[in-house]
Amino acid sequence: MRKPQDQTLSSDPMRESGSVVSRRSVLSGLGIMTLLGASGCSQTLEFPSLGTIEPSGGMSPGGVDHMPTGSIRPIPPISVDSNITDNSSMYASLIDNGFVIPAVPFQKVKPEFRRQIVIDPTGEAPGTIVVRLNERHLYWVQEGGEAVRYGVGIGKAGFEWTGRAQIQYTKEWPTWTPPKEMIARKPELVKWTGGQPGGLDNPLGARAHYIFKDGNDTGYRVHGSPEWWTIGTQASSGCVRMINQDVIDLYNRVKASPNKVPIVVA
Repeated sequence: MRKPQDQTLSSDPMRESGSVVSRRSVLSGLGIMTLLGASGCSQTLEFPSLGTIEPSGGMSPGGVDHMPTGSIRPIPPISVDSNITDNSSMYASLIDNGFVIPAVPFQKVKPEFRRQIVIDPTGEAPGTIVVRLNERHLYWVQEGGEAVRYGVGIGKAGFEWTGRAQIQYTKEWPTWTPPKEMIARKPELVKWTGGQPGGLDNPLGARAHYIFKDGNDTGYRVHGSPEWWTIGTQASSGCVRMINQDVIDLYNRVKASPNKVPIVVA
C-alpha cells in the first residue's frame, strides 16, 4: 500500500487550460490596447456603411451583425423604376414606329454614361431637365430627392448653349433641317435644305425636345442619335445628344408631365 505522502494529487486539466486561456486573453487584450494607444488610434472602430440592410434580429450566417449601430449610417434606398433595369434590357434592340433601333453595345459605353437613378445633385424642382455640360450628364429631376441620369454628348467648343429655358414641344422621329451656317461648312448637306425625313440615319434620332427661351426658338435641341459612341464627348454642333433608347425614355417622362418642362443647361 502506498503511503499518503507518496501520492501525488492529480491536477484538474480543465482548470489549468482555463487558467492558461484566461491569462492569454488578458495579455492579448492588454497588448492590443497598448498598440492602439501607441498608434494614436481611436478606441471606437468605425466601418464603412454596407448599404441599407434590413435588420434580421440577429447575426447573419457569415457572422456579421447587421443590427444598426451609432457608427454605421445606412445608404438611403434608391427607387425601383421598371424602365431602369439591367443594361442588356435597357439598350436592347426595339421596334419604334416601324423603325428597328439597333441594340447598343453598352459594354463600350462608360458605366457613368448609362441610364440610372441617382440622388439628385441639382436642387431643381421635380419635372426639370438639367444638363451639366462638364459632367456630360442630363438629369430628369424626380420627387423624393432623386433623379434619372443619362449620359449625353454636347457641343464642340464654341458651339455650346447655356441658360434657363423651356421644352416647348417634342417630336417622334423628327425631320432635321440643317441651318445655313452648317450647310456653309458642309456643302454636301445642301440636299437637305428642305429637311431630312425622320429615320435611323437622321441626326436627330428617335426623338427631339425643342428648346425655347422667352417664346423664341433657340435652335438647340435635346435629341437622340444613332452615334452612341459620341456619348460623353464634345461632338455636336451645340445640341445635347442622347442614345436613342435613352431619349425615348426621357420623351415618355416629358410627355407625361402635366406642365411645360423647364430645362437648365450649365
